[in-house]
Amino acid sequence: MPITADQVKQLRELTGAGMMECKKALAEAGGDLDKAVDALRKSGAAHVAKRAGRAANEGRVDAYIHPGNRVGVLIEINCETDFVARTDEFAQLVRNVAMQVAAASAEYVRREEVPAERVARERDVLAGQAEHQGKPAAILEKIVEGRLNKFFAEVCLLEQPFIRDDKRTVAQIVEEAAHKTGENIVVRRFTRFRLGQE
Repeated sequence: MPITADQVKQLRELTGAGMMECKKALAEAGGDLDKAVDALRKSGAAHVAKRAGRAANEGRVDAYIHPGNRVGVLIEINCETDFVARTDEFAQLVRNVAMQVAAASAEYVRREEVPAERVARERDVLAGQAEHQGKPAAILEKIVEGRLNKFFAEVCLLEQPFIRDDKRTVAQIVEEAAHKTGENIVVRRFTRFRLGQE
């Protein structure tokens, strides 16, 4: 099946990958756009994993005030070079992630930051709920793990569905930006302020 220039262009817009990478992915996927996106994301994730060990000491600290002036966010996202930190694309990533924090009320950046006591307490509550609902003991642990993953997707920024495209997580948005820039990008920290709340 011949791959058209429009297909390549559409895939480039979706993934930010190079033209030849897009053409090759489409050819391997038999022209199926979704499969090609998945293939590029998988290969992109591999590139991101290689970069993950590199120091990300540059970046941006940005403030976002939600319309109505009742919610504000201060966020730090790092990259490897000041060249990337000054680009419009990086600034837009930082702004989008700050808006995510404002809208979705994340409490932590990643699941490793959730205190062990809170995870244990949540696990106990979820196990109690599953038992109360009469779930079989054989599948109780799987049910608790599934619900615990939903809990992490609510409180951990990187695991939340992205507010502008809920088919992707914030982590995937950051990975795509890292793939486009060729640099390690790290969401370092954030603080969310809500009027009248401590």
